[in-house]
Amino acid sequence: MAPTSTPQTPFGRVLTAMVTPFTADGGLDLDGAQRLATHLVDSGNDGLVVNGTTGESPTTSDAEKAQLVRAVVEAVGDRAHVVAGVGTNDTHHSVELARQGEAAGAHGLLVVTPYYNKPPQEGLYRHFMQVADATGLPVMAYDIPGRSGVALSHETLVRLGEHPRIVANKDAKGDLGAAAWAIARSDLAWYSGDDILNLPLLSVGAVGVVSVVGHVVAGELKTMIEAYLAGDVAKATAIHQGLLPVFTGMFRTQGAILTKAALGLQGLPAGPLRLPLVGATPEEIDRLKQDLAAGGVDL
Repeated sequence: MAPTSTPQTPFGRVLTAMVTPFTADGGLDLDGAQRLATHLVDSGNDGLVVNGTTGESPTTSDAEKAQLVRAVVEAVGDRAHVVAGVGTNDTHHSVELARQGEAAGAHGLLVVTPYYNKPPQEGLYRHFMQVADATGLPVMAYDIPGRSGVALSHETLVRLGEHPRIVANKDAKGDLGAAAWAIARSDLAWYSGDDILNLPLLSVGAVGVVSVVGHVVAGELKTMIEAYLAGDVAKATAIHQGLLPVFTGMFRTQGAILTKAALGLQGLPAGPLRLPLVGATPEEIDRLKQDLAAGGVDL
């Protein structure tokens, strides 16, 4: 059973793009995934994205993706929105993954802009529409041109918002003007996909965040959003500024690398990474400790 939602917050307010725990030999650690998911929800997350980039989706098999969704839904599905990452640069494959995610019990789908092949806006539009037509689940588009090589234009986002199941956008484009334009002209629920812009995006109409640092500061993010929505902008700003060392520190190299390092420092399930990603160096871990401490994170 999925948690309750509203059209304004179809996936809650604070979601973390969860890492995929692996065993020492590189296998999928389903027990670890369940324990981590439970910890993240207990820490203040309304939802979890599994099989996203932070979950090392490029190097997990379709079968592993289904297993992971089932395990996380079993662990937290009545308490948090479990959103399955299903986007690829192949529309047919994305449709297959969407149907697989629905069958595995996901409450929603995250669909990234097709990467590397750089389709035009009409191709992007048709891609998202076909994936949304494939299941009965709500869809969050994921606009991240820094990884995909092509942005969803705000006109395309407004068009996509006309589909009854495309209900949200995860914005990692870094363009506040485009976000404001699209939010004002659509019914899409807007989620920040770039932690350092969480508060600025709230100011132009975002409703929540899909975070990486939510692995370690979900409670603070929740308090910040609640303060902002209550009109206490000074409190929200103070929290945001206090978290700046965490926002910076968790992305000094690739996000999954330092997230798994941070979880390891806290004794939480994470495990190694799959190539081509590699573990953090001792120097990177030392710097991460300093950054997290500066942001008030207990280790």
